[in-house]
Amino acid sequence: MAQARENVSLFFKLYCLAVMTLVAAAYTVALRYTRTTAKELYFSTTAVCVTEVIKLLISVGLLAKETGSLGRFKTSLSENVLGSPKELMKLSVPSLVYAVQNNMAFLALSNLDAAVYQVTYQLKIPCTALCTVLMLNRTLSKLQWVSVFMLCGGVILVQWKPAQATKVVVEQNPLLGFGAIAIAVLCSGFAGVYFEKVLKSSDTSLWVRNIQMYLSGIVVTLVGTYLSDGAEIKEKGFFYGYTYYVWFVIFLASVGGLYTSVVVKYTDNIMKGFSAAAAIVLSTIASVMLFGLQITLSFAMGALLVCVSIYLYGLPRQDTTSIQQEATSKERIIGV
Repeated sequence: MAQARENVSLFFKLYCLAVMTLVAAAYTVALRYTRTTAKELYFSTTAVCVTEVIKLLISVGLLAKETGSLGRFKTSLSENVLGSPKELMKLSVPSLVYAVQNNMAFLALSNLDAAVYQVTYQLKIPCTALCTVLMLNRTLSKLQWVSVFMLCGGVILVQWKPAQATKVVVEQNPLLGFGAIAIAVLCSGFAGVYFEKVLKSSDTSLWVRNIQMYLSGIVVTLVGTYLSDGAEIKEKGFFYGYTYYVWFVIFLASVGGLYTSVVVKYTDNIMKGFSAAAAIVLSTIASVMLFGLQITLSFAMGALLVCVSIYLYGLPRQDTTSIQQEATSKERIIGV
């Protein structure tokens, strides 16, 4: 009986990872299509804001289904959302950190060559693994560490684009760029693992946690939207440039975001990183067939590294999806 439950649990985890990967790949392809065919380009900042609202509404609906009755649903919202400002503040941390990450990534891209940016930004993958070890008291085997860095190298190769000569001279500050990319990498690792720790440290419903996070996420994205595109939005309208395809992209982003929280809840942030890498490979292959992109040697080598790293990380090992309470300082860095 226990073996059957374990198999079901494993199947559920694999199912969530597979769906997240496919949705992320479909989102990337659909986004590329809308960007290349749209006659009037929509505001990406408003799309992010609408995505947060849709994720909130879906989470509310799933919580209502989970509670089973209107009375229990109202009680859950009252106790965990409306009557718990401390918990709302706790879940606002990832939203704020992600906002800082996005701004630092933009600052880094403005002050570094594109190739340097591509390489250094992928350090968020091993950074997430390190945050997992330090913040959640987990251990990773030597082979798992090798697979993490192999995944990092694979993603770099998959996304590699040779630098193109240009006559435009752009003044850059490399020191500022490297500082910004370091902050962005740390924010990426910290925010993801922090959210995982909050999810797994209590029995609070996943959908309640999502509602708490998306409420603060809506506030943060609204502020960012009007700071970034406020003048143009007032002139053209919030939903300027929206088509059926744009709404489809927003829907995919919403579903992908919800599945990401499920993956983090039942697996971990490292597996989320592997899933995201697989999605990059799949979306590129789809773009070759749909948009005529050319497969390069660097992409082929990177895709191979991604596949091998996923296989190595998935080899039988100690469970890393639950928070361990005790670990020595040596075991926390490298498990034997």
